[in-house]
Amino acid sequence: MAGKYFEELEIGMVFHHEPGRTVTETDNLLFSALTLNPQPLHLDAEFARNTEHGRILVNSIFTLGLVVGLSVGDTTLGTTLGNLGFDRTTFPNPVFIGDTVRASTRVIEMRASRTKPDRGVVTFEHQGINQRGELVCSCVRGAMMLRRPQTR
Repeated sequence: MAGKYFEELEIGMVFHHEPGRTVTETDNLLFSALTLNPQPLHLDAEFARNTEHGRILVNSIFTLGLVVGLSVGDTTLGTTLGNLGFDRTTFPNPVFIGDTVRASTRVIEMRASRTKPDRGVVTFEHQGINQRGELVCSCVRGAMMLRRPQTR
């Protein structure tokens, strides 16, 4: 599996995830429609043209999902049992259609499960950066991670 087991992670580890991903109009439109978000700032070019940014903004929940998704191959692919929560999520700069987002992840906390010896809890800090070097998303995520299987 590409993901890391609990024992393979250490507090302070940093991952720079490649490749990045260029956000398309279809990504934003489909995500907004699938999540029933009718916000015209995400869907209506005429409406958006008359806002502070003068163009459509990408749905921030898509941005969050993209940043976390970019991290999966290096960190949790096949080795996580699920997300425990997202904290301190911020979007300090907008993402626009055509922006390319890259992600990095830092391990900030770890602890073995108190009740289940086959797993542990890892806290990741994810950051998304656009092609201009601007921070577009930051979040702290708790994940229930598998421990390395015991061989006999």
